Amino acid sequence: MLEELKGKLTAVRVRLEEMRDYLGIREKRRTLERLEAEAAVPGFWNDQTRTGINISATKAVKAVLEPFHRIETVLDDAAVLMELADVEDEAGRVAAEQELSQMLTDCESSFRALELQSLLGGPMDAKNAYLSLHAGAGGTESCDWADMLYRMYRRYAERNGFTVDVLDIQPGEEAGLKSVTFQISGEFAYGYLKGERGVHRLVRISPFDSAARRHTSFVALDVTAELDDDIDIEIEEKDLRIDTYRSSGCGGQHINTTDSAVRIVHNPSGIIVQCQAERSQHKNRDKAMKMLRAKLYEYELDKQKQAAEQFYGAKGEIAWGHQIRSYVLQPYTMVKDHRTDEQSGNAQSVLDGNLGGFIEAYLKMKQKEAAGA
Repeated sequence: MLEELKGKLTAVRVRLEEMRDYLGIREKRRTLERLEAEAAVPGFWNDQTRTGINISATKAVKAVLEPFHRIETVLDDAAVLMELADVEDEAGRVAAEQELSQMLTDCESSFRALELQSLLGGPMDAKNAYLSLHAGAGGTESCDWADMLYRMYRRYAERNGFTVDVLDIQPGEEAGLKSVTFQISGEFAYGYLKGERGVHRLVRISPFDSAARRHTSFVALDVTAELDDDIDIEIEEKDLRIDTYRSSGCGGQHINTTDSAVRIVHNPSGIIVQCQAERSQHKNRDKAMKMLRAKLYEYELDKQKQAAEQFYGAKGEIAWGHQIRSYVLQPYTMVKDHRTDEQSGNAQSVLDGNLGGFIEAYLKMKQKEAAGA
């Protein structure tokens, strides 16, 4: 057993050195030193824009360096424990072997997380994400499916230590949700979730159909990154239509008694954002404007992408009406991503927020496409 663990330790050390070069750890450490030296310059904190850029860059570098350093520390501790196990009695050796086995298993999990994070190299990947779900045609069926997806992404956020903040929610007439907009906050939230954008399809025996017939429902998901204040998106006041309305909360001393909810329509693009999360109309307007900036940024990127695809004769993946994933609950259970062919027979686990396999497959696919390009 001890000899086998020594072999595993050696293999993990080799893998660590490969990851060191692949992730550019030495260069990232030099970058961190430069960023920390810049932050120590007198007057640095007086420039908000400069401060924001530095903090964002520092967080992105530390997000790779810190887990890598933890793996290094665990492997150093494992090497020391290995030496001690050689001179222990039988009982001590067994205990050391069990601890070593657990340490190496933890290293494998950390490696997997680090490798996945290494796929997140986009300029906006480290940001928080706005998600908007919109039920398609199908009435109550689609509204219920939107509610199921909302639960799925909340569970995914909980699993990964992210926080969820609901900005706007429109209940269905009988059940479920017509639409919901929420923010998922945490390191690399947008990077992990950007591939979820598109149309999600559900096939099941309807719980709302007395004849127990099979129904197909569609829900569109939009994902945009939260923008830093230093990214300049020009929005002219004359292009906006701002409406206020009564929040659709559950009542109370203040909720539903004033027109605190805000809807903003950007006329040139047709983009609509809503927020009713706060009791203050002013705060709701600020959040809605921040969301509008993020959507306009994504809108411009989409226009550039579509122009490039038209030039090269390629079909765009990011478009409303493009079905990215199917969730089949009857007559069999299967979740399949139509872009990567990643699939799972445990549909309930996926609906409980276990999306890691689909997210990883998408990120690897995009990395291969970028390498090929």
